[in-house]
Amino acid sequence: MGYMDEYKKWLESDEFDEETKKELHEIKDNEKEIEDRFYKELEFGTAGLRGVIGAGTNRMNKYTVGKATQGLANYILEQGTQDMGVAISYDSRRMSDEFSLQTALILNANGIKTYLFESLRPVPELSFAVRELKCTAGIMITASHNPPKYNGYKVYWDDGSQIVAPRDKDIIGKVRAITDFKEIKTISKEEAIQKGLFNVIGKEMDDKYIETLKNHILEPEIVKEEGKKLKIVYTPLHGTGNTVAERLLKELGFENVYVVPEQAKPDGNFPTVDYPNPEDKKAFKLALDLAKKVDADIVLATDPDADRLGIYAKDTKTGEYMDYTGNMSALLIAEYRVSRMKEKGILPENGMIITTVVSSNLTKAIADNYNLETIEVLTGFKNIGAVMKKAEENKDKTYVFGFEESYGCLIGDYARDKDGIAAVMALCEAAAYYQSKGITLWEQMNNIYEKYGYYKEGQVSIVLEGSEGAEKIKSMMTNMRNKDVKSIGEYKVVTFKDIDRDYVKNMVTGEETKTGLPKSNVLYYELEDDAWCCVRPSGTEPKIKLYMGVKGKCEECANKKLEDLKSAMEELVRNA
Repeated sequence: MGYMDEYKKWLESDEFDEETKKELHEIKDNEKEIEDRFYKELEFGTAGLRGVIGAGTNRMNKYTVGKATQGLANYILEQGTQDMGVAISYDSRRMSDEFSLQTALILNANGIKTYLFESLRPVPELSFAVRELKCTAGIMITASHNPPKYNGYKVYWDDGSQIVAPRDKDIIGKVRAITDFKEIKTISKEEAIQKGLFNVIGKEMDDKYIETLKNHILEPEIVKEEGKKLKIVYTPLHGTGNTVAERLLKELGFENVYVVPEQAKPDGNFPTVDYPNPEDKKAFKLALDLAKKVDADIVLATDPDADRLGIYAKDTKTGEYMDYTGNMSALLIAEYRVSRMKEKGILPENGMIITTVVSSNLTKAIADNYNLETIEVLTGFKNIGAVMKKAEENKDKTYVFGFEESYGCLIGDYARDKDGIAAVMALCEAAAYYQSKGITLWEQMNNIYEKYGYYKEGQVSIVLEGSEGAEKIKSMMTNMRNKDVKSIGEYKVVTFKDIDRDYVKNMVTGEETKTGLPKSNVLYYELEDDAWCCVRPSGTEPKIKLYMGVKGKCEECANKKLEDLKSAMEELVRNA
């Protein structure tokens, strides 16, 4: 069936309500829009759903959400774990509360117990709640840091991690097996409550989550003392973060916490930012304005579902606020926590730091310094969660820290997803500790570079939207895969990895081996002088992503090396 036939079906079938049909009538003369909405189904991928809100098969709406939920329900029933229940949370995006209620009631109609948060809550608290309530699964209605027109649907399993292979493929199969929206079961909220299937999670979960985070503070007395002086500006960017962040900081003893007033309340239209992403410098404008006004030491921002954290810290020598990449902020936390644990004699001998293939090589330098094992996984925090689960089952390794370059880390094993709230806490603790030693956070970042070398990383996104863009991305990846790349810019390629084909080639000796990683559409180039490049299509947005990293003897030379490599890699991929 072509996209126009699918469009007409939605206009004419009694499966769809009048509001949906009215929205579709309004685009009857816009064939390009019709094509984009109906040229494919919004795919339930390994991270769940994510797409633009609206009517159509390639959109987030109550029909696509319903299909995903019914497929998941069928899988849970097949597993026989329906009595364990499913925890559900949602963020501030448009339709999030409606989608979360709909999700709960579809599960209830299938005889599956649900625990729905009374109001919006962060991703990490959902992951924590799945483990705390011993649920079979969890669902988070969020599009994370995507632009305002998006929403999404993340699925977690009983360990609190997003679903991984082979379970993800099994659930995807169940979702795809639903060919008729009439297969989606329904029940009223009143009946679900009466049957004991619909349950609400209240503030008691906040209390447990906050208490758990507080137990991960390493220097509580220093925090209480220095917390009287440290000045912190925080913004949740209209998202879920301040449901718990300000309370947590104040209970720890941070007395000077300034929440950006224009961005404190949840709002799915994100009226003060174009893009609610702490990776975007423009998202910090109001926070930095407030920081200058109150003379703040650090400036922090979490994304709408509060799993990512962005940070600026004041350079007292220049008076400027300096921004940190996701690698920088995570590794600042890592160096602080690991060094304090070693000092206190609580650093495990079998400890591991888990990171991703596109994160900084500085990770290994820090891990080696403290005799910790570095484990690299594919992008996606669920892959870090999978290693944590395996270690927990085998009892052979102890989790110390994990992070992705995309502004997300986890400081303990109480959850299985990145935790922006805990990162806020950990950075504030680190700032308090270094302040007690007469060092600012920015000075400490430079101390780390002086100690290990100036590791710098960058990223380029090539955006290609629509069906034509999707084909172009596919073509670029194929061409790069088949290209014999011997050098990138001034660097020779030492090792080439095609993770989708489980293939590794040593470009010096010609030896061919396997990656040992799950199949994924990722190409990785290990370069000489501790430099590297990586290319992969985004799993959630219409773009191809390029990552690169270098090591220099000074900041200026490292920055120049990075810019040169960035230009060379982008030219290589665009011309592929």
